[in-house]
Amino acid sequence: MSWWVPVLIFVAETCVVTFSTLRSIFVARGLKKFAVLLGLIESTVWLFAIGQVVSNLSALPCSISYALGFTCGSFLGMTIEEKLAIGTQVVRIITGKDVDPLVEKLNAADFGVTCVEGDGIAGPVNVIFTIVKRHQMKEVVSLLRQFDPHLFYTVEDIRAARKGVFRERRDQPEAGRVPYKVKLQRETVDL
Repeated sequence: MSWWVPVLIFVAETCVVTFSTLRSIFVARGLKKFAVLLGLIESTVWLFAIGQVVSNLSALPCSISYALGFTCGSFLGMTIEEKLAIGTQVVRIITGKDVDPLVEKLNAADFGVTCVEGDGIAGPVNVIFTIVKRHQMKEVVSLLRQFDPHLFYTVEDIRAARKGVFRERRDQPEAGRVPYKVKLQRETVDL
């Protein structure tokens, strides 16, 4: 067995698991074309990788390379997906405090907000909902922490949203400029 066989197995398995992770995420987001394309590439590379492992089953370096490739592929796939930030999320905020300052901050940042009064274990609470693109989550969390560093909130991925208020994204801001164009638009988002 050549030294390059374990290296090749490692690279192939890293690619397979990276593609598999991304494909699963694309399926969950409803991105069929990307999921199908990645599935084709994933299965082709997998056949090669598993063929090499089976051919060299008695070689410990090949088995270790396969396991390490699987681990690295999982990490790489999740990292890439996080950077892509594809999709839309709903942020649910629950607080007993006066929410007017938070609502004003969210509205000033052009996030659509819906408020509902409710009853919590400690008494009356306000529940605030906002739907945002995933790439905007850091900004929303920053606004929430400015309002209350101990604020309770949840974030959930959503597959589709219809007739909401969403900001238009533009490229990375220049130094000193506002990061997003302030343009509200009504849009249907099917993910």
